[in-house]
Amino acid sequence: MSKISILVVDDHALMRDGIKAMLSLHDDVEIIGEASEGKEAVEKAQELNPDVVIMDIGMPFMDGLEATRRITKKNEKTKVLVLTQHTNREYILSAIKAGAAGYVPKRALGTELVSAIRAVNRGESFLYPTAAAVLIDDYRNKAEVEPYDSLTAREREILKLIAEGYTSKEL
Repeated sequence: MSKISILVVDDHALMRDGIKAMLSLHDDVEIIGEASEGKEAVEKAQELNPDVVIMDIGMPFMDGLEATRRITKKNEKTKVLVLTQHTNREYILSAIKAGAAGYVPKRALGTELVSAIRAVNRGESFLYPTAAAVLIDDYRNKAEVEPYDSLTAREREILKLIAEGYTSKEL
C-alpha cells in the first residue's frame, strides 16, 4: 500500500510539529516536507510533488489562499486541504475558489483531519460540518432571489419586447 505524501504548511513551528506527530500515528500517511509561509510552500510543492498539502491561511509574505491558487494551478494532482482557525464565510468561499479540495478548522479532532486527508487524496472534497453549513446557507440565500424578480418594471417591459423580437432601434 503506497502512503499519502504530505506537505505541512503553517507559520507556527509548534503547529507543524503537532500535525506531524499526530500523523505519524497513521501508517498510510507520510510527511515529506514542511514550509512556514506561502512562497516556500509553492516552491516545496513544486519540488516534492506531494499528494496533499495541509495549508494554513494566515501566514506572512504570501498567505495560504494565494499559495493554494499557485499550487493547484501548477499541479492538478496535488490536493490542498486548508487547516485554519478561520471559520467565517469569506475565508471558506475564498479557499474553495482558490482551489482547495477541503476545509477543516484547527479545532477539529485529529481523526477528522486524517479523514479529510484520505478523502481529498481519493479525489473527493471534504468540508467540516460548520464549513458545509456556511456554503449551504450561502447557496440558499442566493437561490431565494429569482433574477426576474430583481428587475424593475421597465427592465421587465424591455425584456418582454426583446423576447417578442423588437430591435434595439425599435425599443
